[in-house]
Amino acid sequence: MDNFDVTIIGSGPGGYVAAIRCAQLGLKTAIIEKYSTLGGTCLNVGCIPSKALLDSSEHYHNAVHNFKEHGINTGKVSADIKQMVARKNEVVSQTCSGVKFLMDKNKVTVFTGVGSFKDSTTVIVTDDKGKKTELKSKNIIIGTGSKPNYFPGMEPDKKRIITSTEALNLKEIPKKMIVIGAGVIGLELGSVFSRIGTEVEVVEFAPTILANMDVTMGKEMARVLKKEGFKFHMEHKVQNVVNKGETCVVKALNKKGIEVKLEADYVLVAVGRKPYTDGLGLENAGVKLNDRKQVEVNDHLQTNVPNIYAIGDVVRGAMLAHKAEEEGTFVAEIIAGQKPHINYNLIPGVVYTWPEIASVGKTEQELTEAGIDFKIGSFPIKALGRARASMDTAGLIKIMADSVTDEVLGVHMIAPRAADLIMEAVVAMEYRASAEDIARICHPHPTYSEGVKEAAMAVGDRAMHI
Repeated sequence: MDNFDVTIIGSGPGGYVAAIRCAQLGLKTAIIEKYSTLGGTCLNVGCIPSKALLDSSEHYHNAVHNFKEHGINTGKVSADIKQMVARKNEVVSQTCSGVKFLMDKNKVTVFTGVGSFKDSTTVIVTDDKGKKTELKSKNIIIGTGSKPNYFPGMEPDKKRIITSTEALNLKEIPKKMIVIGAGVIGLELGSVFSRIGTEVEVVEFAPTILANMDVTMGKEMARVLKKEGFKFHMEHKVQNVVNKGETCVVKALNKKGIEVKLEADYVLVAVGRKPYTDGLGLENAGVKLNDRKQVEVNDHLQTNVPNIYAIGDVVRGAMLAHKAEEEGTFVAEIIAGQKPHINYNLIPGVVYTWPEIASVGKTEQELTEAGIDFKIGSFPIKALGRARASMDTAGLIKIMADSVTDEVLGVHMIAPRAADLIMEAVVAMEYRASAEDIARICHPHPTYSEGVKEAAMAVGDRAMHI
């Protein structure tokens, strides 16, 4: 039997980062992964591969629609989805190999197989040949992540009715795709296929897309996507999806209760993700789940069993890779006796459409519901010289600040490279900056970041370029 200070089940962003930090702190560390490659959903069938396809499809879209305006004549352009997927696979391979290198560098012992609890200090690793290895560990971290969710009637068959996992490996460009769910995953993957010629229709139960984000972001992104050819069916409740062989039929009830039938050659089920705890044997360790099947944890991410912790998608909170990374580091430092902290209010969210969407802090809805008196400053991207130069003029930046103290409470943006721009707001809010603080910082010209300065100035009704 092998003995470790810390054993981590799951090698996604939370798990492998926890392993690295534990090793840095001098703890003898093991990590268990059931698949042959490390990196979990994010690196293998999530964040990294979807961004690779998003970039490829954006290049194609620009070649078809924008190059001529720039004075670039390309002739006939075609999309080769097999090559796009092949490039995506190479990106995934390189990234996963990088994680293996980091495990070796930090002397983390890697076990390949399914990890399950024998008791609160023993984990059994079962490989694909049925061989079992027992690991004794003082501390155990559950980082098993999540898997695609679906509701009755829309069960994926992985052929025509697919999840994000299958969408990343399609061998043909669909003529038409119905996306069930107008959240992050549905809009990102819908964008990939829309850009390369697929007719995309989105069916959503809520009245707005991106319902969990600031209301302005959903309205603005819907306008952008409609312009690109998306068709939305809002406030539609899906009843069932049937694979007819060459096509699929989606039956849904609209807000008046009238049945609507939609047909396409592929249906992408993108109604979120659910915690993955199958086969963990949590009952053997006495670890409790809540009513959402998440592992229950306290403020130290400690389960009801003191030496067992849980992080990432398998616990409460947003299902974000970077949130899992922060939690992995947090738990490693807790185990080592340090006193780390995480400010969950300042974990940014990003949607990798184009333009991108990014946000941090409170939404307008949340501030209103909380009865907080606040001011809003908004600045349109089209007013930036840099945006006009690059032909990326859609979107806006919105900053909300306390009406009395001027402290920045929330920043939301649809903008080119918003995923990177948002970090200015995160840093400012970490130090409890005011809108005036941001407005007084000199921003380089011409840049997209000037939009953040202008939005901050707009909070005080003194934006310069609108």
